[in-house]
Amino acid sequence: MVSLPSSIPSDVQAEFQSLFEQLPGMEHGKLIKQVLETILRMMGREADRLDWKILNYTLLDLEQGFQIFYPYRHIRKITIFGSARLPAESPEYQLTRDFAHRISQQGFMVMTGAGGGIMQAGNEGAGPEHSFGLNIQLPFEQGANPIMTGDPKLINFKYFFTRKLFFLRESDALVLFPGGFGTQDEAFESITLIQTGKSNPLPLVLVDIPGGDYWHSWDAYVRNHLVKRGLVSPDDPCLYTITDNVEDACEAISSFYRVFHSCRYFGDRLIIRLKADLSDAVLDQLNSEFSGILAKGKIEKSQALPIEKGDETETLPRLILNFNHRDFGRLHLLIRRINELGIHHPETDHPEQK
Repeated sequence: MVSLPSSIPSDVQAEFQSLFEQLPGMEHGKLIKQVLETILRMMGREADRLDWKILNYTLLDLEQGFQIFYPYRHIRKITIFGSARLPAESPEYQLTRDFAHRISQQGFMVMTGAGGGIMQAGNEGAGPEHSFGLNIQLPFEQGANPIMTGDPKLINFKYFFTRKLFFLRESDALVLFPGGFGTQDEAFESITLIQTGKSNPLPLVLVDIPGGDYWHSWDAYVRNHLVKRGLVSPDDPCLYTITDNVEDACEAISSFYRVFHSCRYFGDRLIIRLKADLSDAVLDQLNSEFSGILAKGKIEKSQALPIEKGDETETLPRLILNFNHRDFGRLHLLIRRINELGIHHPETDHPEQK
């Protein structure tokens, strides 16, 4: 039985107990039970009105995000970040629109903050049918751009942190164009989340206008002030790709999912799901090149683990390894190597389908 706060009226307690008794037979009942228990614990402790407002609006943000994205869960999505201040006649705007159009033609969907500048260019290039807009409610600005206004895939978030959660949770690639403090924040936070394993591996592509040095200057700062001083790993710049070519930007994304499908941790083991099996010779080569990222043992082939039975990826071949949870730059290099060495199959021509 669940212990309920004594402040709850007896009739309400009876309803809660009845609900908890039904949860074991419900799908995801264990997780639902944990959510309800958290709320009940809060009811039994001191909390002011603001605490409850934050919890309420956070749940409302999450609810609408889950609901809108769920029908599109099998389509890979690309987040575009960049300045809201760049006008439509700027070369950065035109470049963003061109990229978004090309990547959407490959079957990917595009996500932006639904504002102006680079965000509007992304939605314009992809078109509303291939676009999501993750807007933020501000008292003085940030209405949705005309491409996303009225679209059912426009989400209006109360909080920045829930908005950013969905950008990272739903993204299969992050593409950044030149921008201000917000773009810099998004660049460094994205790298931090990937570098620390709080985000799954994904392509991070930094795109500049042809001949531009916005991202190369940024990269020079990273290498001269962070890498050289040992503040980040020498392999951490491998987490991102810099280009001034739209075709190269698209290739950096599609090639990342040519053989690699996804990954997931089970205890101390990392499971890498593949869209095509690897030969024993390729596996030996991977072990030779990447033994340094292993806490113990070797990289081995595997079928779906018992805990994965019923998973939508159950039939995919896998690699299993005891990753050291430290060398995420090298882990990205491992994924790239898998895509280079893996045998090409026609079904891998559609990386946008997951």
